[in-house]
Amino acid sequence: MSEARHHAIGIYYRTLFSAWGRQHWWPAQSRFEVIVGAYLTQNTAWTNVEKALRNLRRARLLTISGIRRTPPSELEQLIRSAGYFRQKAQRLKTFVQFLDQHYGGSLARMFARPTADLRDELLALNGVGPETADSILLYAGNHPIFVVDAYTRRLLERHQLVSDATGYDEIRQLFEAGLVAAAETVPGVEISSGFGESGAIEPALAKTMGPRGSSHRPSRMSTAERTALVQIFNEMHGLIVGVGKTYCLKSQPRCDQCPLQKFLPEAK
Repeated sequence: MSEARHHAIGIYYRTLFSAWGRQHWWPAQSRFEVIVGAYLTQNTAWTNVEKALRNLRRARLLTISGIRRTPPSELEQLIRSAGYFRQKAQRLKTFVQFLDQHYGGSLARMFARPTADLRDELLALNGVGPETADSILLYAGNHPIFVVDAYTRRLLERHQLVSDATGYDEIRQLFEAGLVAAAETVPGVEISSGFGESGAIEPALAKTMGPRGSSHRPSRMSTAERTALVQIFNEMHGLIVGVGKTYCLKSQPRCDQCPLQKFLPEAK
């Protein structure tokens, strides 16, 4: 069963990537902006996060030193649109304190840590659960770890690849195993040669009509150089968000229009 599930993950990736192409996740200009966004997106819509990020950017505080020196009350007001703003302001302060105390304020030093060790450290911070930790590791640190969110679980449960009792890490490992195998056969990706001068990869069969998943405009972070495997983990999460937001809705799903409809158990 595990081998079949791993194979399914690879097929889902190739199907979605061929249909929608690059998603340009995470939409950010710096690693620290990714980290701030990972905190702010907890329990809220991304549109609310974008408003908070714009406020921080306009105030020239979307930096480690900016968060460090900003009084909590001022920070709370700047990120108010993201909801739970008092908790999130404190959590951002806690992260910067952690970075200062353990890594001299250097993200480069922090991300040089082994993935498993750094993940444990992040999970020990107040307000950091598996999804937030893995978002920071993958999107800001280019660590090869898959991010599981509510869209991911909903998709897999409806396709009967997992049950509602399946844990976060089991789902994460399922995707990682399936995408490692897919990395050798993804259309348009040369594993040995990277992603070209612009850092971009494009699907050989990309279609130009219809929804483009959850795609964003290219950003400094979305086009950054990374390994093929990290890029695939990056793309798959963005593609699944596109499925979840457009077709695999919590109520009244639009399965008949979804690129993955043919893989549903009833379709088989």
